[in-house]
Amino acid sequence: MEHQQARELLPAYVDQELGLGEAIQIERHLNDCAECQQDYAQQSQLSSQLKNPAFYFEAPADLAQRINAALLKERATPASASASSTAAAARPRRWYTNWQRNWQRNWQRNWLNVGALLTTLLAVFWSVGMYLTLPTSQDQLANEVVASHVRSLQVDHLSDVVSSDHHTVKPWFNGKLNFSPPVVELATQGYPLIGGRLDYLDGQPVAALIYHRQLHPINLYIWPTSSGDTTPMTESRRGYHLAHWTTGGMTYWVASDVAATELASFVTLLRAELNQNE
Repeated sequence: MEHQQARELLPAYVDQELGLGEAIQIERHLNDCAECQQDYAQQSQLSSQLKNPAFYFEAPADLAQRINAALLKERATPASASASSTAAAARPRRWYTNWQRNWQRNWQRNWLNVGALLTTLLAVFWSVGMYLTLPTSQDQLANEVVASHVRSLQVDHLSDVVSSDHHTVKPWFNGKLNFSPPVVELATQGYPLIGGRLDYLDGQPVAALIYHRQLHPINLYIWPTSSGDTTPMTESRRGYHLAHWTTGGMTYWVASDVAATELASFVTLLRAELNQNE
């Protein structure tokens, strides 16, 4: 895909509006284009900011009461109606004409008030609908993880350092990240470590460790967090199984196409090793 075409499709890619074929082409282009990577990060950040509730408003609680009060006031009979009726009795035609004009004027004014109310309600419903259809920050992050996993499956992009020894993989990250990711070996349990690489998720550089399960790659993404510990949560997107949790000041995301039970086993073994090494 050409650079200009990729830039034009980037907003639709951020909003998840592209088909699978175009999305994969964009992901491949992002892998090689630093300029588009920067644009993607900025647009993703803007998309997350637009979900801020401060951008939306709620109608005042007394809006309906004020509108009803205004309608009742408009319908009220003027205090001078009794005096006018005496003169109108002598001039029935003029009275009828005046009455007709007043009725039409009040009818039009009332309908304008009703129209304003309906317009306000429609605006509120539209804003709420737009807010509910926007992806959450967690959804956005899950989509980023899947996109990164798909990119890693391309030729020569899975690992920047190839090794099954954590004493080789862990030091490789020194000087490349502002944190030291924990690296554990699970080869004896059937999930051998094959290497690591740098990646970019949630608007920051992250460590990516790669494990195998019967030739199926498993990407483990790690970066620091100030959030408290959470238990693993699992989900599936675009045919890939995901799991994520936080512990020990680190966020962990796992992505793979292995069976859900095998991914759950990997998470259990990994968490046990991490707890043992703390």
